[in-house]
Amino acid sequence: MAAAAPDPLTPLLVAVPLVVLACRAGAQLLKRLGQPAVVGEILVGILLGPSLLGWVWPGAQAWLFPQSALPYIGVLGNIGLLVFMFLVGLELDLKSLRGNSRTAVAVSQAGIALPLVLGVLLALGMYDGFAPAGIGKLPFVLFIAVSMSITAFPVLARILTDRGLYRTRVGALAMASAAVDDVSAWCLLAAVVAVTKSHSPMEALDTAGYALVFVAVMFLVVRPLLTRWAARAERRYPDGVVLVVLFSGLCLAAYATDRIGVHALFGAFLFGVVTPRGSRRIEVTAARTRAFAVPVLLPLFFVSTGLKTDVGLLGGSASQWLWAGAVLAVAVAGKFGGGTIAARVSGRDWRDSMSLGALMNCRGLTELIVLNIGLGLGVIGPELFTILVLMALLTTAMTTPVLTRLRKGIDEGPAEDTSGIGQDESALQPVSSR
Repeated sequence: MAAAAPDPLTPLLVAVPLVVLACRAGAQLLKRLGQPAVVGEILVGILLGPSLLGWVWPGAQAWLFPQSALPYIGVLGNIGLLVFMFLVGLELDLKSLRGNSRTAVAVSQAGIALPLVLGVLLALGMYDGFAPAGIGKLPFVLFIAVSMSITAFPVLARILTDRGLYRTRVGALAMASAAVDDVSAWCLLAAVVAVTKSHSPMEALDTAGYALVFVAVMFLVVRPLLTRWAARAERRYPDGVVLVVLFSGLCLAAYATDRIGVHALFGAFLFGVVTPRGSRRIEVTAARTRAFAVPVLLPLFFVSTGLKTDVGLLGGSASQWLWAGAVLAVAVAGKFGGGTIAARVSGRDWRDSMSLGALMNCRGLTELIVLNIGLGLGVIGPELFTILVLMALLTTAMTTPVLTRLRKGIDEGPAEDTSGIGQDESALQPVSSR
């Protein structure tokens, strides 16, 4: 008679609180050092994986994260990720483009175009050594190019708030640029996923067509329905009902995009974009959802990423580390350089231009999401995944010190009213803390 499968609940009862507490401690420690909380959480996830704990004490790692529990840790982390993407979509405020549209579009598109070009050149050189067996050159090159183009909109908002720059001219322009960048990057990634999953050009076109129909339905049908429902919810429904409806909605939207063939995260993100703002019930529900999902579920995604990140895979190979350096150099040159040049051409002075470039170079959790999608699709292997995770960590960590040096001694003036950034104090608190 076959032995019964081990119950995953028991190890989860140990792993979940330990991961949550460790990520919280790492976040607080790095915040004391002037870094965004996400840097500490990414670092803790890496340290709990094979890069440190699995190397120093493999028995402890095997006990803490047994194979029977890993799928459940991944599922819980992905649920937290879906909620996070909903919150990111809800946080996107395209009103910030008012008065900044020309410069914001220039900075965001230059911050995507230059990394795309540099990423293509980099990927062509890396293909033979890093592409997994059976992966075509096109999806590999496209994915690396897109991964070079990411800006972490939520982390950028948190940095601006912590630095007191959220309502300044530079802060308003940075948020507007990041909003356009975020939407553009996710659209590009959706295209890459469609190309990767499709077995023929016609199938890729079908996926793109279904995705466009889904977007149209969300904006033309779901958004008006949600707006009318939110108005009634203010008077009729308790907060619990609003929470159930929004959570069910983001799950169904995620399911739809997953079935279409792009990714579940796109559905959750788009549902957040079409959810109406200004409703007290929705604001309270978003805050309560964030209060649980972000500090409790999202750390499980960080440790899930850390368990796939193994610095030991790079070993003592000089060529691997040279490629890691090239990836970092291309990432910084593309985002920092592209954003700086575009802002300068648009008429900003050098200090403001370089500040915008530094902020656009911040990648944070958004980059980790993209990299996990690539690893899950088999577009990149464990070695390149590790290199790109290290790049995401370093580019995020360098944002605050570079910005501090650039803004040193400057008395920031408030943004003009046309910026559209937060007309009351509640706007100073981003929906997501990552």
